[in-house]
This record gives sequence, C-alpha cells and structure tokens, in this order.
Amino acid sequence: MGMAQDAAQNAARTKSVGLGFAVFSALTFGGSGPFAKALIEAGMSPQQAAWLRILGSAVLLVPLVLIFRGRVGLRAVRASWPQLVLYGLTGIAGCQTLFFIAASRLPVGIAILLEFSGPVLVVGWLKFGRKVAVPRSAALGVVIALAGLAIVVEIWAGLQLDLIGLLCGLGAAACQATYFILIDKLTGVADPLVMTAAGSVVGAILLTAISAPWAVPWHTLTDTIAIGHRSAPGWVFATWLIVISTVVAYLAGAAAVQRLSAAIGGAVAYIEVVAASLFALLLLNEKLETNQIIGGVIVLLGAFVAQSSVGKVTPPEVPIPVDDDLYGLHRGDIVGAASGNDR
Repeated sequence: MGMAQDAAQNAARTKSVGLGFAVFSALTFGGSGPFAKALIEAGMSPQQAAWLRILGSAVLLVPLVLIFRGRVGLRAVRASWPQLVLYGLTGIAGCQTLFFIAASRLPVGIAILLEFSGPVLVVGWLKFGRKVAVPRSAALGVVIALAGLAIVVEIWAGLQLDLIGLLCGLGAAACQATYFILIDKLTGVADPLVMTAAGSVVGAILLTAISAPWAVPWHTLTDTIAIGHRSAPGWVFATWLIVISTVVAYLAGAAAVQRLSAAIGGAVAYIEVVAASLFALLLLNEKLETNQIIGGVIVLLGAFVAQSSVGKVTPPEVPIPVDDDLYGLHRGDIVGAASGNDR
C-alpha cells in the first residue's frame, strides 16, 4: 500500500514538474515573435534572424553537451542521428524560419495562430498519407479549425491576409507537428539537451546555405532599434531570442513532453498563442480585429479537438533499440510523452 502511494505521489510530482516546464516553455516561446520582428524591420531578413537565433543556440548548447554528457551524449547522437537531422531541419530550422517570415508579413498573433493549426495537418496526413481511419472527432476538429481560419482570413472579402505570410504560417504548422512527433520518438534515446543541441547544429548548417549570412547587417546589433514605442540596442533582442526564446524554451518544452500526456501537453501549449498575442500587443501595439479574435478561438478549439484525437489513431512505429543506461536514465524514469501537436 505504501509503495503504491509512493508511486502515485511520484507520478503526481512528475506531472506537476512537467506542467511547470510546459507553461514556462509556452511563455518563453511566445516572446520570440515581437523581438524577431524588430530585428527584421531593422534590416535583417527573416532567414537571417532565424540563422542568428539558431547559430547562437548551437554555440551555447554544444559546449554544454560536451561538458555534461561527454561521450555518452555523442553516442546518443550516433544512435539516433537520422531522427535528429530531421528534427533539426523541421522542428528547428523550418519551424522558426517559416514563422519569422509569416510574422514579418502578418500580425504576430495571426502568425502564431497559423502555426498552431498543426494538428489539422496531422489528421490529413494520417487520413490521406498513411491511409489510417480517423475518428469522427478528428474530422470534426478539422472542420471547426478550417471554419475558424476562414473567419480569420476574411475569406468572404477575398482573402485579406498576405498570401505568402499565410502559406508560411501553415508551413510552420507542418514543421511544428513534426517537431513533437520526433520528440516523442526520441524519448528515451536522447535527452532534451542532446536533442536541442544536435537540432540547432543541423538547423544552423541548413540556414547558413540559404540565409546569406555574409550579408547580415551586423550594425543592427549595435544600433538602437525601435520596438513599438520603445527602443533598445539590437543585441538585447538577439540575446533574448537566443537564450530565452530558444535555448531555455526548447529545453523546457522537451523536458515537459517527457513528463506529460499528449492531451495535457497539447492543452497547455496553447498558452503560447495567448502569450505571443499579448507580447505583440504590449511591445508592438498590434491589435487583432474582432473577427480575428473570434476566428482564432475557433481555430484553436478545432486544433485542440483534432490534437486530442491524433494520439488515438497514430499507427504504431517500429521501436528503436535503446540502451537503457545510454545517458543515465532508465525508460521507467520517464513518464509519458506528447505526440502530434507542438508545445
């Protein structure tokens, strides 16, 4: 009886810690849009801002992996390098770059809202790509989300949002969904520090090839840059993006999904949309129209319904052989993992 009670208390404690990580991650992720938009409006391209963010993260994280994980961390990378490469290409480079492009052309709140429509794309992928039967609740979630999206873009008035921004926001949604599916697969194979560091290295390499970093206007980091009615040196915004909205946010998010169920993790993740909209309102004075707020709520409702259904229909994956003591954790030490939707 005592052992059962201790196990229940440990499980509850693990979930509480995971919930704290999830909320903190959502808040820190939510602050990235306004600061990135300020750097972009000061002269950087969205690709260059994303490259700077990811490269800075890699520079900070790789030494930490070598110090705290050593050869064990390198073995973890070798054991799961295909998944880590895909994680870096989609969850790190793709998601951030596409979101920055969308945020540079749309209100930050709308850009993050589009990104969080990821579960709708997952349902479509399961239905038409994997030929998996999905429950009616998943289809209902898709219909609800699409109806909300139609309200947001004012489709009756001929699409009032920038088309490139809209497509990039939806592309970020696809990358966001892939991000958490991969984290689910890597649970027990590589810990959050190794995952984030390896993904940042891959993302930085990819963006070096496409962002023309040799043409980065480095003066923006020393210039005083406006953000709404306020201003600060550009390096302050870059530091926030790299340290808080990337390194801290990714580590906290990865730690959270290893401790929470998909339903709880997905629900808490939607705090990021609210946080991003509030940051944009306070820092950029970006106000959403009434139809955008109403449509946004409907999109989030539909995405959450779809996300809640995804975990019930995801086909089983071929298990990846895991050395239980690869980095000092046993599989039994990790409680749950989120899948399907992003943070």
